[in-house]
Amino acid sequence: MAGPLQGIRIIELAGIGPGPFCGMMLADHGAEVIRVDRIGATLSRVDALSRSRVSISVDMKKPEGVAAIRELVKTADGLIEGFRPGVMERLGLGPDVLLQDNPKLVYGRMTGWGQTGPYAHAAGHDINYISLSGALHTCGRNGGQPSPPVNYLGDFGGGGMMLAFGMVSALLAVRNGSVGQVIDCAMTDGSAALMGMTWALYAEGNWQDRPGVNTLDSGAPYYDTYETSDGKWISIGSIEPQFYALLREKTGLTADPVYDQRDDPTAWASLKEKFRALFLTRTRDEWCALMEMTDVCFAPVLSLAEAPLHPHNMARETYIQVAGAVQPAPAPRYSVTKTEFPRAAPVVGTDTDAVLAGAGYAPAQIAALRKAGAIG
Repeated sequence: MAGPLQGIRIIELAGIGPGPFCGMMLADHGAEVIRVDRIGATLSRVDALSRSRVSISVDMKKPEGVAAIRELVKTADGLIEGFRPGVMERLGLGPDVLLQDNPKLVYGRMTGWGQTGPYAHAAGHDINYISLSGALHTCGRNGGQPSPPVNYLGDFGGGGMMLAFGMVSALLAVRNGSVGQVIDCAMTDGSAALMGMTWALYAEGNWQDRPGVNTLDSGAPYYDTYETSDGKWISIGSIEPQFYALLREKTGLTADPVYDQRDDPTAWASLKEKFRALFLTRTRDEWCALMEMTDVCFAPVLSLAEAPLHPHNMARETYIQVAGAVQPAPAPRYSVTKTEFPRAAPVVGTDTDAVLAGAGYAPAQIAALRKAGAIG
């Protein structure tokens, strides 16, 4: 694949969620990412998280399979795995072994709780990791229960993307003369890092430690979503005074002094009720015609079916079709380096022979591995 990471080889031990997302990020930007899948596993061709890879199928419970992975990792710049702490060590593929084989290897470990700490060996999911970091507490409305933001904060923002950043950082360090190293990427840590601004506001006394009462968490009437007369939704983000003034101008509220109370949190609830009533008087399209592409800081809340068809997303090709399915395009973009159009997720194991041959295995050795059941 073309891109700024062209020439980098990553071995990805197949998993779910944040590990494949990290692999997608690296592959989207030019790295050669080789997935190590279980024998007999299947993979949807439209799975965006697994796109632009090659796949080999290996039985890591067989010593011959473990040996094959060790040989393959010797040819790689990095490895990413998402098992619980200790699993890779028990397989004989822990960082001590692989870094001895390949001292420049960047060994990326993706977990929810991290490699250490009281929770390290417990099961969990995104909702649990962002609960412990404090992130989930900030997601919800005043008087309501915390609302999970899908699994964007833990799995993908604080997990997969954070690991991709760590991998590229460590790979750059190797290019600058450093030895390889282990990256302990925990979704609790990553989701906490995403809260940097919130913690700063809290320390300054500008953030209340309860959800739905702050400027950015639906507390403010000028930063929220509102239903329209046709049952659809719009978003308003008129934080700055000049943007709020334009909102009032566009909606005909300039002359009403009640809207002068924007900076008084005690007036927010009553102002929000007025905005709710106002926005219910027109359809979403009518509000778009009035405020879209202005400095009101406005946008329609688009569904999954609608978003790829919006003129702005179409103009930027934010969404693409891969294997007949809509997927987000690689991001970010570069002024000089061009990335390739993503390939569909591979058929599991289809590249086994070619990858092993590239790692120095002779046809007879590959046949012996297959006969032993170590590869698919």
